[in-house]
Amino acid sequence: MNTPEDHPARDMQDTFYLKSDANRLLRTHTSSVQARVMTSSTPPIRIIAPGRVYRNETISARSHCQFHQVEGLYIDKKVSFADMKQTLLYYAREMYGPKTKIRLRPSYFPFTEPSAEMDVYWGLKTETDHKITKGTGWLEILGCGMVDPNVLKNCGIDPEVYTGFAFGMGIERQAMLQYKIDDIRLLFENDVRFLKQFASAK
Repeated sequence: MNTPEDHPARDMQDTFYLKSDANRLLRTHTSSVQARVMTSSTPPIRIIAPGRVYRNETISARSHCQFHQVEGLYIDKKVSFADMKQTLLYYAREMYGPKTKIRLRPSYFPFTEPSAEMDVYWGLKTETDHKITKGTGWLEILGCGMVDPNVLKNCGIDPEVYTGFAFGMGIERQAMLQYKIDDIRLLFENDVRFLKQFASAK
């Protein structure tokens, strides 16, 4: 996925390696599914890849060392950044309501170019709003970008013919935004009083 040998994502600080085998690790993202599909399929390619991921991050109200990620990949002829933006805007409005506002901020991911992070407007009415959004009113919910031509080439797809976009989102962040949950840690603490609020109807 175009990750250089010296990239921090391969480092001990950012990844959980298995004690019994230092060459094996808990995955940091689900992009490995994208690579498998691109090397075994021909475009057009449209996939959604869910899975649990692990990162050696400081646990706080906004982030955790484990979470569930959903990645999407779309590759075809003439796929553009505008296609990606409209797809993500459609998703956000279906998920959070028709008046939902999004913004894309430039970012860096080794497997996409250009890359962006997408924020959804949470609001700034309460103390919780200020805490969760760091006083901005915006909450980052996913990373995205156009698939780097090197990734396509490495997977046997001609970057002169095909383009595509990819995105990855944490399900827990989606739940935080949807239900105004002010601390991501609540989702992992198995407190029945908290979990019962989200029981499905029988």
